[in-house]
Amino acid sequence: MAEHPAYPVGLRLTGRRVVVLGGGQVAQRRLPALIAAGADIHLVSPEATPSVEAMADAGEITWTRRPYEDGDLAGAWYALIATSDPRASAAASAEAERHRVWCVRSDDADAATAWTPATGHSEGVTVAVLTTDARGRDPRHTAAIRDAVVEGLRDGTLVAPHHRTRAPGVALVGGGPGDPDLITVRGRRLLAEADVVIADRLGPRDLLAELPPHVEVIDAAKIPYGRYMAQEAINNALIEHARQGKSVVRLKGGDPFVFGRGMEEAQALAEAGIACTVVPGISSSISVPGAAGIPVTHRGVAHEFTVVSGHVAPGDARSLVDWPALAALRGTLVVLMGVDKIGRIAETLMAHGKPADTPVALVQEGTTAAQRRVDATLATVAETVVARDVKPPAVIVVGEVVNVGPGQPVRPAPDVSE
Repeated sequence: MAEHPAYPVGLRLTGRRVVVLGGGQVAQRRLPALIAAGADIHLVSPEATPSVEAMADAGEITWTRRPYEDGDLAGAWYALIATSDPRASAAASAEAERHRVWCVRSDDADAATAWTPATGHSEGVTVAVLTTDARGRDPRHTAAIRDAVVEGLRDGTLVAPHHRTRAPGVALVGGGPGDPDLITVRGRRLLAEADVVIADRLGPRDLLAELPPHVEVIDAAKIPYGRYMAQEAINNALIEHARQGKSVVRLKGGDPFVFGRGMEEAQALAEAGIACTVVPGISSSISVPGAAGIPVTHRGVAHEFTVVSGHVAPGDARSLVDWPALAALRGTLVVLMGVDKIGRIAETLMAHGKPADTPVALVQEGTTAAQRRVDATLATVAETVVARDVKPPAVIVVGEVVNVGPGQPVRPAPDVSE
């Protein structure tokens, strides 16, 4: 006769007595979830791992330092038997049966009255997986199923739309430097749940192809010196769609608050009374140099890095950058949106004392399949950009870190006493 499958149920253990027998590795793995459930936990064990002992010292559990004795399960709602003594485990299991206490056994699951499922959590949802076929019970397979479901919920590849609790509003999502795998887990999940997506040119475009057909995609591209959607029009679109009760994602490249006008959009939404969620993204100022093998800091070479916008040239009355001060810094300078102004920038830095042979790297279309790196110096970068036809978007790195990497010569900064 085929074995009946276990009946799945969620135990509400807040304030209720839970007894754990044994303080080894099994208890160490299981106790955090019981603590998170608010259970009144009583550990009975002559010894415990350092982590379990720390839980007792912190008052998260009550520890009785002795072996199991008959009567330890009195008044318990749930018991976890994880001792190294088979006779004690059997006796405790029998006591649990007599007192009708749900009991899990780490040594013999078939002798237990309850099983612990492989569990995971994602945005207020608990995923629990149990094996129904006793003959083929494989904890690794169960855990793999759990991991696949939780990961799918987290990154949006397993779409489970909210039908009751989802509130309209806008999420300003930093999409990262371009590679679709570099968007955050939360950003990808919100993108999968969106009704409307207002996308930048520099956002991870490949992700738009994964959206369901009903999702409206609005192009908010800002092409350098070309077509663009005005910021005011973007703000209005965000407000209009949110007021229609839709879930709106503003998909931006990099991080919303790193030269991304994210705060302007957040302010406009606040003034309109629209709920706004900000999801940070991986900034191209760090990730793109890293993808090209350039660390923005390196021991003995650079103890600082500075990120500036190069969209306004040095000497322009609109510039807020103190270029002479930057020339005096010994660390790394990262310039965004500065391809067409790099000549003026290099001249200014050299005029204020930056050595002409300071290494420069331009990384175009960083983290994408079209990524390429072009190296130069401050003295040669202007002509190199023209000769190598470097186009935006490109991240420009100025400093000795350009020459740090496998097979690269390193010119350390002078020693500084600490």
